[in-house]
Amino acid sequence: MVMVVGKAREVGMPLMKLIRLKGFPILEQLHLEERLLRTSSHNWCLINDGTNSPAIVMGLSGKLSELVEVRSVLRDQIPVIKRFTGGGTVIVDQGTVFVTLICNKDAVPHVQPFPRSIMEWSGLLYGQVFEGNGDFHLRENDYVFGNRKFGGNAQSITKQRWVHHTSFLWDYEIKNMSYLKFPAKTPKYRLARDHTDFVCRMKEFLPRSEFMQRTIDALGSRFSLETASANLEDLDDPFRKEFTVLGSDDFGFATSPSLAVCCFAANVHHFSSLVRPNSDSTRKARICALHKLLHETFS
Repeated sequence: MVMVVGKAREVGMPLMKLIRLKGFPILEQLHLEERLLRTSSHNWCLINDGTNSPAIVMGLSGKLSELVEVRSVLRDQIPVIKRFTGGGTVIVDQGTVFVTLICNKDAVPHVQPFPRSIMEWSGLLYGQVFEGNGDFHLRENDYVFGNRKFGGNAQSITKQRWVHHTSFLWDYEIKNMSYLKFPAKTPKYRLARDHTDFVCRMKEFLPRSEFMQRTIDALGSRFSLETASANLEDLDDPFRKEFTVLGSDDFGFATSPSLAVCCFAANVHHFSSLVRPNSDSTRKARICALHKLLHETFS
């Protein structure tokens, strides 16, 4: 179930629509985010309280073989998703809280449509959220308590709008960290620490529900939050309307004008990749490239 929450119009404050989700699949969340970024003119905040099952999410330029323990992922049937934004690789599950901010470029005073400017503003926002709870800092592109990461960020910027989304580790299972390789590029403050020494759990600092409410309160001091309720089906969805499925004996492909999802259909693994083809010929070429990649990766 999806609910759009909050309505308090304050003079001089931009309007933001707030969507609350619980256990929403991360692939569908990314689909929704990109749709709202590219087809809506409103400012949005999405808060998803956990995703329904574990999944690995990679940045747009991430390389599977360099970031993921492929054999372990195949064995345990962990989905791998390449999102439409940059950033690093994370494993997400029911212990992850997702917060996504989608804004028009002129919605936030003094924020320019560049990653550093957006991050400086979001760091101040979350500084308010975590005030009095831990030694919160924005370090490089991460949210940390002290020198331990608990929030990873990514952005995508279009001509008129931007999205900043964060995966917050309220809790995590240590065994899931073994699916991720030590990346070649790491923030300097990581100091070669492994995953378990590098990250921390938010639950050690504040309750889950309090974090989400404090996030809403912090946004409410900057935006007028709209109050309403709606089902996801009520939202206009041009992507879903044009969604088609292509197939072969070994692979199934789902494509849309802005989204191509490639699934390894051997009842072993689902490998999903988000790309943005500009034409039918480009889409077909990328599907062929994905087909070849899967054969090379999993053979």
